Amino acid sequence: MSEAPILPRDQSLGDVTDQLARIPLHFPTRRRWLIALSLSMLLLTLFAVSVVVLFTRGVGIWGINIPVNWAFAIHNYVWWLGIGHAGTLISALLLLMGREWRNSLNRFAETMTLFAVVCAGIYPVLHLGRPWYLYWMFPYPATMGVWPQFRSPLEWDIWAVLTYLTVSVVFWYVGLIPDLGAARDRARRRGWQVFFGVLSLGWRGSAVHWLRWQQAYRLLAALAVPLVVSVHSEVSLLFAAGTIPGWHSTIFPAYFVLGAAFSGFAVVAMIAIVIRSLFSLKNLVTDDHLDILGKVLLATGLMTAYGYVFEFFDAFYSGEAHEIQTVHDRIAGAYAWIYWGAIVFNFVFLQLLWWQWARRSPLVLFLVSTSVAIGMWLERYMILVTSLYRDFLVSSWGSYTPTFWDWSIYIGTFGLFMVPFLLIIRLFPVIAISETKEVLHEEQAEASHG
Repeated sequence: MSEAPILPRDQSLGDVTDQLARIPLHFPTRRRWLIALSLSMLLLTLFAVSVVVLFTRGVGIWGINIPVNWAFAIHNYVWWLGIGHAGTLISALLLLMGREWRNSLNRFAETMTLFAVVCAGIYPVLHLGRPWYLYWMFPYPATMGVWPQFRSPLEWDIWAVLTYLTVSVVFWYVGLIPDLGAARDRARRRGWQVFFGVLSLGWRGSAVHWLRWQQAYRLLAALAVPLVVSVHSEVSLLFAAGTIPGWHSTIFPAYFVLGAAFSGFAVVAMIAIVIRSLFSLKNLVTDDHLDILGKVLLATGLMTAYGYVFEFFDAFYSGEAHEIQTVHDRIAGAYAWIYWGAIVFNFVFLQLLWWQWARRSPLVLFLVSTSVAIGMWLERYMILVTSLYRDFLVSSWGSYTPTFWDWSIYIGTFGLFMVPFLLIIRLFPVIAISETKEVLHEEQAEASHG
């Protein structure tokens, strides 16, 4: 191995299995988990109430208007979908690259992906206007021969989310199968034995099982990696395919993909810090893992900053008056505070990560990651509102202010994310047992051979 060891070599493989399998079987942090679940349920209730009001009264309860007819729904759709991308990058891309530090992070990163994509996918349904006609979006063999309008951006949303979610669910579950078998073998209660026994699909850990599992796992990883690029590139084309100033740019696909990785890695770092503290997993999610996450966060942040610089260059190089006016308006217009807020939260605090002490400090890394998540939310808001509120015609100029129901649905999606996430870490091993043991075994073998 060319990499420096990132796991302690003085622990046995059996200790790792026992430590991780006992989390769902005996769950050592029940009280704190119940408090978090209760708060998340309150947010989920807020979401449910807000959705009922929305479906009853219509999208008029939002702050959307003419010209700002795209706002929180699209804004938060892009933000949540971006967060979901880091799980696939950490798990699939690094698996194909052979980066072993992923093994302590990939399980909860993949879980984060699943529910972030669900939170994103709910928004196209909400802003559909008539959600009971959602089935019209699918090319089913209708009697009247009516097909969806495949040129519609809304149709692109449906296929992007469904494709990404399907592959992510299968990839997450296939990676979980060996760990389900390990938890089944250590379970003492009949209920847990049946639960893990059914889900492990008869896993016995034979050589044939491992061969087939590795083939399937890597094949799914190879399918998942292009989806990271294609799905968020498709999202960027929702904007870039139009002629709206500030959107019509060839940098948008790369810009959105890098921004998605930036925000996603920030949330992964936040979750890693919380989980390692909650379950006392500092021996598996080490300071070296935090250091690597900090480096990746810094690198993706600098790449995203390049997109900001290129936007200026693109606008002034084009010489198009409306593009240049949009740039001036973002810097010093009515919504300039959003632009400068995105700059500060995304890139100013990020500079702390040039120093190793900051990357290896859980508190500092958590605060910087939180800042990035806020900054990327502001960036999405900036891209939408500052490009729409001043139309080509002065007579069409307007403003946008989110209403209570805009905010309540957005805040409620945190409950939609947290409730199933908390249930998953309660029922399944939070870190990949088999892959972590494989890394530890290789490091111990290397140490024993000099």
